[in-house]
Amino acid sequence: MGIRRDAQAMIRLQAGALSCELEPRLGGCIAGLWLGDVPVLRSTPAAQLSSARQAGCYPLVPYSNRIAQATLLWQGTQHPLVRNNGTEPHAIHGIGWQRPWEVLESDERSALLSYEHRPDSAWPFAFDSSQTVQLREGALALTLSLTNQSRQSAPAGLGWHPYFVKRARSRIAFEATGRWEMGPDKLPTQRRAAHGLDADCAFLDVDHCFDGWGGTVLLRDELLRTRISSSLTRLVVFTNDTRDFVAIEPVSHVNNAVNLVHAGADAAQLGLVTLQPGESLTAQLTIEVERVS
Repeated sequence: MGIRRDAQAMIRLQAGALSCELEPRLGGCIAGLWLGDVPVLRSTPAAQLSSARQAGCYPLVPYSNRIAQATLLWQGTQHPLVRNNGTEPHAIHGIGWQRPWEVLESDERSALLSYEHRPDSAWPFAFDSSQTVQLREGALALTLSLTNQSRQSAPAGLGWHPYFVKRARSRIAFEATGRWEMGPDKLPTQRRAAHGLDADCAFLDVDHCFDGWGGTVLLRDELLRTRISSSLTRLVVFTNDTRDFVAIEPVSHVNNAVNLVHAGADAAQLGLVTLQPGESLTAQLTIEVERVS
């Protein structure tokens, strides 16, 4: 490392046959990940992106998924948030994906990005966040951290939103102990016991948060074998027969966790972390990929 670059510059990393492009100014997103000429993630050259939502993967910070009705209820105070996804009534996926990230260091195989947040209408607590992106032959390793820089305790969550290419023979398999059912408003309703998934993706219709996740997902198709592993223990999976991707999202907490805790649910069971001033939260994600021989 040691090369400091402009925050607006696209970064391309290469390790053997594996390559990826980062677009720091669009939420610190991974525009694409390729093994040779085969896309692993839903991949678009960085120069063609206009939003992180079009990218292959973006960080979720300081929370994942949705906060109901864009209203944060925390320690007796109601904080209205920005409705940040078109006409959707909720706040979604944190704020890091909509803010430019600064490139602190980069070289041909790795990059270190940062985002410093000061309280605003999108999130009322100050925090610093960093993410490292490292390529080695056959694997992409990500680390995401946030530190509470406010003068009071604050809720905190982390995760990633990778979109994996769905091919004709794509099959997903992972183990879990529970699944949160979703209402028509895309918010969790109740937890049911579940064993995870082991299913073909072509006609799979799923949009759920699984807990008790074992930390590993196997995704295989006619071209690639991919292993997704994370230090996190919850997983959001989203796809249906109209989508050409499978979103496989390691996350630290259940959807809308902060407001469920306000309503009386147990924070530890939902994965919601409270950071005291100066405390940090860190997570890792690794994507290993190889061609089918």
